[in-house]
Amino acid sequence: MKNGLYIVSTPIGNLGDISSRAIKTLGESDIIICENPKHSLKLLSKLDIKKKLISLHDYNEENIIDKIKDHLDNKKLSLISDAGSPLISDPGYKLVRHCVLNNIYITVVPGASSITSALQLSTIPINEYKFLGFVPKTKKGIGDFINLLKHSTCTSVFFISTHKVLLFLELISTILPDRKIAVCKELTKINEKVFVGPSIEVYNKFNKSPKNSLGEFVIVVEEEITNKKKSLSGLTPDIIKIIDKLLGKFSLTDTVEIVHRIGNIGKKEIYKKALDIQNEK
Repeated sequence: MKNGLYIVSTPIGNLGDISSRAIKTLGESDIIICENPKHSLKLLSKLDIKKKLISLHDYNEENIIDKIKDHLDNKKLSLISDAGSPLISDPGYKLVRHCVLNNIYITVVPGASSITSALQLSTIPINEYKFLGFVPKTKKGIGDFINLLKHSTCTSVFFISTHKVLLFLELISTILPDRKIAVCKELTKINEKVFVGPSIEVYNKFNKSPKNSLGEFVIVVEEEITNKKKSLSGLTPDIIKIIDKLLGKFSLTDTVEIVHRIGNIGKKEIYKKALDIQNEK
């Protein structure tokens, strides 16, 4: 291992998800930078790794950089978070920036991410999505946050605390009752559970037991429904005329591709209409 900084992902719940490379990197590090040393010690003890730990938070990051900057050139340092991939709604970007600006070796040891896991389990399209961090803490803030989701043009994924999840579901079921959502609880852990469906249905299922509100949560919300319908139902008379003209010059496949690009319409719908026009001739 070279001297420098290693950004190491740790499990989000299941210890079996840590990679052999992550274990090797942590084992060969001289110093491990973490959020909560007490929390990180539990993981390191299970891995039989004993290293010097330095706590890094938003309020002390610049002081820690000043404290360890001399070590970055001649020691191996690892950066971990309490769980999952470091820097995602966690401190560390200033440290990474310092390394880049000072030509210090830095690399990533990838691994578990609750964001990726939630998206994969959501049954919601994820070709395009945005990560929004943590939901605001106040009722007004949560309401404003949900109103922003009203016109979102892509899937949204975000974190929410156990104390606010029920309030969030109550509000979104009122503001956007038909919007499809996925509430992912305790990912990779024994009590993992995913609630999927229109927000009003998810809220009703979720609200049946107080135990459902306990744990760590990632929520995924589908894009604005009207935008989705518009993109799939855009075969106006003008578009149909364009399809007809293109079929006289191009193949069926090329026509579908051209109309898809210029009209932002689903390829299956274009293909069906183009095939109908072609068969009528």
